[in-house]
Amino acid sequence: MNAPRIAIVGAGVAGMALAILATKQGHQVTLYERDSTVSSIGAGVTLWPNAMFVLQQLGIDKEIERLGGSPRFMRQFDHQGSRKGELDIDELNTLCGLPSVTILRRDLMHILASALEDLGVEMHAGCSLTTQDIDRLKQESDLVVGADGRMNSVVRQTLFADKVTPRYQGFINIIGISEMDGCVWDNAIHDFRGPGERFGIVPVKAGSCYWAAAWATPIDRERPVSGWYDEMLQRFRNWPALVQDVLHSRDQASLNRIFVHDIDPLPYWHRDNVLIIGDAAHAPLPTSGQGACQALEDVWHLCRLLGANDSLQNVLSAFYQQRIAKTSAAQNTGRQLARSIFTEHSEPQPSVAGISPEQLSQFWMQGLEIN
Repeated sequence: MNAPRIAIVGAGVAGMALAILATKQGHQVTLYERDSTVSSIGAGVTLWPNAMFVLQQLGIDKEIERLGGSPRFMRQFDHQGSRKGELDIDELNTLCGLPSVTILRRDLMHILASALEDLGVEMHAGCSLTTQDIDRLKQESDLVVGADGRMNSVVRQTLFADKVTPRYQGFINIIGISEMDGCVWDNAIHDFRGPGERFGIVPVKAGSCYWAAAWATPIDRERPVSGWYDEMLQRFRNWPALVQDVLHSRDQASLNRIFVHDIDPLPYWHRDNVLIIGDAAHAPLPTSGQGACQALEDVWHLCRLLGANDSLQNVLSAFYQQRIAKTSAAQNTGRQLARSIFTEHSEPQPSVAGISPEQLSQFWMQGLEIN
């Protein structure tokens, strides 16, 4: 198949990564983004080795490592600070042959945007497309790719007569960034859990961290956002000192309240020459730890198939068949962990203690090889 003209809708992690890799492969790429600038909403991202594999193919892995952190452990605690489990990330990285990197989302998006600019990719910002616009792009392009997110994907809407409704999973996330001079992290991700509540802290570099405070609650969009932030401070006021230090050092401008949704596995991701990838296709919960990672894997597999000199329909069918089992597993893992933490009368269950680095490495690196 000749190199197609690709229209990508959405300049998030998946959309920009696809634009970079497809352009490097010689495709003609145009990118459309509804916001006037590339969004940096979201505090930070943990890029596990499967994500770093793809970013290595994009040629931006070294810059990401330079700006990011290199956690050596993931440690789980109860809400009183007693350690309940540990994952050796160094061992995991060795098995995978690649690092794990923690990075502020704004830094990741800047690296991706800079790579796009260097390649001269045509980008239309402030361009909010309708389903009619997608129909027009279908005629103008060989392939239209929706990387336009979990909640309001206009490209997904064109594929399904019955609108795919994201499912609220019963808990809120408040995310933020903190700068803490002289803080000793022991280079470890800290995961604190109490009944119906969770506080995760991810170090980046030199006292900088991003974090998420989560608890079970019904949706209430009428309540002022400041009220949710006040409730967070009240809920976690007696949690361990590190949690208190993080909250005390929070960057107020970085805070964001998220009612956490995902979507059920979909029966298909394409029709004709329109395809969805990333969160638009298989949004997992943040408890999976694999949202950005699986979106990046989509990019790798799609570009590899596009270069296989096959018909577009065969490419898109093969892409779904290659990806659906792994992305569904990530979705299910996220849901199972969320239920163990946030369902009523739940008791938090250790997750890292029961997972071996060997198991994780085999799952994460499955299908990622250069022939």
